[in-house]
Amino acid sequence: MKRAGYVTLAVACMISAAPPALAGEEGAAKPWEERAVSPLPADAMPSGRLTPGQLTALAKHGELLFAAPFTRLDGAGRPMATQAIIPTKRKREAREAFQRMAGMDANSCASCHNSPAAGGAGDFTVNVFVSEGFGNADFDSTDPQFSNERNTNHLFGAGLVELLAREMTADLQSIRRLAADQARKSGKPATLPLVTKGVSFGSITVEPDGMADLSELDGVDTDLVIRPFSQKGVMTSLRQFSVNALNQHHGIQPVERFGTRWTGESDFDEDGKEDELAPADISALVAWQATLHAPTVMKPENAEWRAAAASGSQVFDTIGCNSCHIRALPLKSLDFSDPGPFDAAGTLRENENGEPAIYDLSSFSWAQSLERNEKGEVMIPLFGDLKRHRIADQKIATLGNELLSQRFVDRDVFMTSELWGIGSTEPYGHRGDLTTLDEVIRAHGGEGSDAARAYEKLAEEERSALIAFLKTLVIEP
Repeated sequence: MKRAGYVTLAVACMISAAPPALAGEEGAAKPWEERAVSPLPADAMPSGRLTPGQLTALAKHGELLFAAPFTRLDGAGRPMATQAIIPTKRKREAREAFQRMAGMDANSCASCHNSPAAGGAGDFTVNVFVSEGFGNADFDSTDPQFSNERNTNHLFGAGLVELLAREMTADLQSIRRLAADQARKSGKPATLPLVTKGVSFGSITVEPDGMADLSELDGVDTDLVIRPFSQKGVMTSLRQFSVNALNQHHGIQPVERFGTRWTGESDFDEDGKEDELAPADISALVAWQATLHAPTVMKPENAEWRAAAASGSQVFDTIGCNSCHIRALPLKSLDFSDPGPFDAAGTLRENENGEPAIYDLSSFSWAQSLERNEKGEVMIPLFGDLKRHRIADQKIATLGNELLSQRFVDRDVFMTSELWGIGSTEPYGHRGDLTTLDEVIRAHGGEGSDAARAYEKLAEEERSALIAFLKTLVIEP
């Protein structure tokens, strides 16, 4: 707790240029206090291009928040609020503060995101539950009729994923504007393919009067915003993800959604703690997550493994795994702005609280080691496409194991899981109930069926080689 207070003061000093508070002064946690964190002051909101030192200090505070075991003195608990992403009151106070369904269900972020390190994935024991659309989150059953059970994804490389999603969104929305312009000038409907970074999201047709036909969209929402986070692809940004998770899992209400501006109350959940987490603290959490290093392709020291992995890499392409799990997508810029450009109400938005902060990810050695293409773009080796796919059918329904839709996404449609880090983040599947890579490959139906059936027809040696390759996609220390 001393350390938390110290880093908080360092961030406040470095970013806002405010004079540092001394240990023991009002606002700084004392070593024996039973609160886990010392929140940043209101004037510590980062803005502009941060120096490497400022970014490091901000991310360090975010790391402490991520690992902090929140207590009631921090605002943990939400006796009169549900886990819903839209601030929603309970009809009556919850009988139990902690429960595994509607929460609270964890003391800290790292309680679930911990394998192989803080920010990583989680075992089956830390599965979480979400209700339909997050609209009515006051439930107490694990029955799939009432909630969807999800395993924990890792966050390594998350800043790069969000940057890719932003650039892809900008491309798709630019294509929509181009189609509208062509239709207006020609007086005829204009149809254009929605392709960005080599990934097709169907097509769009715009009439001369500006009306858009969205029936041919594929794997993306009608607003053409790529939402790269969560297993259904419904979270736009690390900021939105963090605000949602703090309330859902810990009963910590960030001011930017649950404060006076949106709810008219400074203590919306009525737990006796006002203004529980300021926008500057959310920025710190985002900074830490956005700067987590990218997973990598390990080169095994074992010669037999190395040879098998090289063979398996070829099998990966031959049977069509790379049609969805694309090895790498090009990224134009490593400048991560927060707040970002595509968040909706309830999350602090770009230029809403002054100039956004800019985190230059190129200053990190792990980012400098990423390959670049002939255009100078950074190749992000995520083994994914940031697109939703139907992954189950009547014959193979294992991965379509949910009964409730989420945010209007069909229950058997999921975002392509990025495979980088998969060698470090077992178990597998949306529930974490598949214990081997062989199981989860065979479980692919729907759009993944052709590759899965091709895998099943391989010789045992070839299947083993593919697994050997996937096991090299790791999160290194």
